[in-house]
Amino acid sequence: MSEPVIELRAITKEFPSRPPVRALDDVSFRVDRGDYVAIVGPSGSGKSTLLNVLGLLDRPTTGSYRLDGTETTTLKDGARTRLRGDRIGFVFQSFHLLPHRSLAENVMLAEVYGGRPRRGRRERALAALERVGLGHRTGFPPGRLSGGERQRAAIARALMGEPALLLCDEPTGNLDSRNTEAVLSLFAGLRTQGLTIVVITHEREVSERAERRVRITDGMLTEA
Repeated sequence: MSEPVIELRAITKEFPSRPPVRALDDVSFRVDRGDYVAIVGPSGSGKSTLLNVLGLLDRPTTGSYRLDGTETTTLKDGARTRLRGDRIGFVFQSFHLLPHRSLAENVMLAEVYGGRPRRGRRERALAALERVGLGHRTGFPPGRLSGGERQRAAIARALMGEPALLLCDEPTGNLDSRNTEAVLSLFAGLRTQGLTIVVITHEREVSERAERRVRITDGMLTEA
C-alpha cells in the first residue's frame, strides 16, 4: 500500500490558559492519495486548529503527523516551510488575488513566493488556468471576473507545483449557488485526475459532494 498523503496519530493541541484549552484531543486521521474528504463541524469545534496543523501553520502539542511520507513534527521551521510550499496547495474563502495583476500574473506569483525557477513559469501558469477552465481569461484582471471565476483562479494558483494535497478552508463561503456548483464540479474533476483534496466546511452542500465525510466536535474526530 502506498504512503498516505496525511497520517495523524494521537494528535493533541493545547493552548496555555488556566486550565489549558485542548483544541484537538487524541486525533488520528488518514487520507490516502486521491481521496476527497470533507471535515465538518460547528464553530469552536477545532476546525481551524486542525486546518493549521494539517497545513503546517502550527505544531501539535503531542502526536505524529506524516505528510506525504515525511514526519513533520520533528522538522525545523525552515524545513516545514519548504515542505508546506512543495506539497500543499491552499484555497481559502477569500481569493487573495492582486487586483492590478492579470490572472496569469496572479497564478505565477505562487512560484515567485515559492522560490521555484523562472524558466517556464508563465507556461505553467497558463496550463494551470487551462486546467480550471480559465484559459480564455488569462489576461483579465480579477475585477472583471465573477466570484466563481476568481475562486477557480485561486485554485489554479494552488495547483502550481503539483502539490500532494489541496487543502481548502470554506472555499465556497463567498459564492452564490451557481458559482458554488462550478467550484464543486471543478473539485470533482480534479479528484478524478488523482488529486488529494481536503475541504473544511460547515456547509452541507459542500460536504455531501466529497467521497468521505469526517466530523469534528470538541476537538475529537469521528467518521460522519
